[in-house]
Amino acid sequence: MVEIFKTNVQKKTESKKLIRLLSDTYPACRINFDLSDRDKVLRVEGEYITSSEIMVLLQDHGFHCEVLD
Repeated sequence: MVEIFKTNVQKKTESKKLIRLLSDTYPACRINFDLSDRDKVLRVEGEYITSSEIMVLLQDHGFHCEVLD
């Protein structure tokens, strides 16, 4: 399963921090940001992904996050 999210993450340092946090929750997933994309895309790939949990985690750390259709 692959979920793609639109975020407002701007800095590489922010993305690295969020990847570490997401990796703690989803250790078996591949997680990355594409900050060069206008939607500042977060891509999470793995078997067991909960989109709402990912969005809440980013929102709890002050970032906007929504599923990209």
